[in-house]
Amino acid sequence: MDISVNGPGIYFSFDLPLLGTINVTQTFISLFVVTIGLVILALVVNKRIKKRPGGLQVIAEKLVTMLYNLVEDTMGKHNSRFAPYIGTLFLSSIFGTLIGMTQIFRSTTADLSVTAAWALVTTGMVWYHNIKNFGFKSWLKGFTEPIVVMTPMNIVSEIATPVSMAFRHFGNVAGGSVLTALIYGALALLSDFVLGWIPQAILAYIPKIFQIGIPAILSIYFDLFSGFVQALVFSLLTMVYVGAACPPPEELKK
Repeated sequence: MDISVNGPGIYFSFDLPLLGTINVTQTFISLFVVTIGLVILALVVNKRIKKRPGGLQVIAEKLVTMLYNLVEDTMGKHNSRFAPYIGTLFLSSIFGTLIGMTQIFRSTTADLSVTAAWALVTTGMVWYHNIKNFGFKSWLKGFTEPIVVMTPMNIVSEIATPVSMAFRHFGNVAGGSVLTALIYGALALLSDFVLGWIPQAILAYIPKIFQIGIPAILSIYFDLFSGFVQALVFSLLTMVYVGAACPPPEELKK
């Protein structure tokens, strides 16, 4: 059984002044395709918006309403302005995972650099709004609570938040890909074992019977179901962390 599990391949590289060598990887191409696809989808939906909505517009409006309701229920109505960001994050995550099912492109969420970038953006938003709403001194003071001795632990906890978010999403998607590859290889060995009585000259033209159907079921679970769950979890964590940094206006006045 010959199974190779590698990181994203590099298509080509080029040099830029000050920035050095830039590698165009499989992940970069996948991100580009997903981004262009989402932009085209948005333009198509926007072009079909009419006073008498059609099927596509009704679905789009329902999804947008569900998104705003989820954001308002989780973060409060005063934070509904974050709905576009949460929606973009969720769609980028789910479609970034699903693109791996094409077997042409690599799942973007199977690359730690992608999930880490999202986690850092979320952390930056949390820090920004904490400082904006509570003040820089109050933000720093929060690391010493409830007692000064807890300062190192609070700092570690603050750093661990984006790290755990990034590794959770990446680990589940990448782990699913590795597990699928291992099972796919094992099914090939099982097929050869069961059909071992057939001469090799004929066996070479017979498909691996146990690889038919089973990998598709695994792909539906790891790429579709698990990808959806991880995208939802990542979005919910983002809403919880950012929402905590943006309390209702009446609380800020106290």
